[in-house]
Amino acid sequence: MTHPCIFCEIVAGRSPVSPVAENDLCVAFLTIAPFNTGHTLVVPRRHAVTFTDLTPAEAAAMAQLAQEVARAQQRSTLPGHDFNLWMANGEAAGQDVFHAHMHVFPRLEGDAFKVEATWPSPARPELDAVAATLRGALGAR
Repeated sequence: MTHPCIFCEIVAGRSPVSPVAENDLCVAFLTIAPFNTGHTLVVPRRHAVTFTDLTPAEAAAMAQLAQEVARAQQRSTLPGHDFNLWMANGEAAGQDVFHAHMHVFPRLEGDAFKVEATWPSPARPELDAVAATLRGALGAR
């Protein structure tokens, strides 16, 4: 038995939500597990699992609504006027709800959120080869 998608349930009005904003293609609401006060999720109304499943119009609407939410956070009296945008796509990337969603979360000096990585520095020939592969994949649309 498949379980209903919680974000689809929210969009349909069948699950409780604290709404923040909406547009024709997306809705924004507070997450029930906020990193900082004001942590908001932006989701498409239509069920799409990842960013690449969105239509171009949905991707644009998601970005626009996330920007509006970020500006509202900056204008508000809530703490934290800096912010991160976060979107995980697929299990290896840490996606835990399989309905595309973007986090807009305020940041506070010294908060506990960390992204740590050792970034490699490939040589230019390797970068050029990867770029050529991507250009080839773009042409294969």
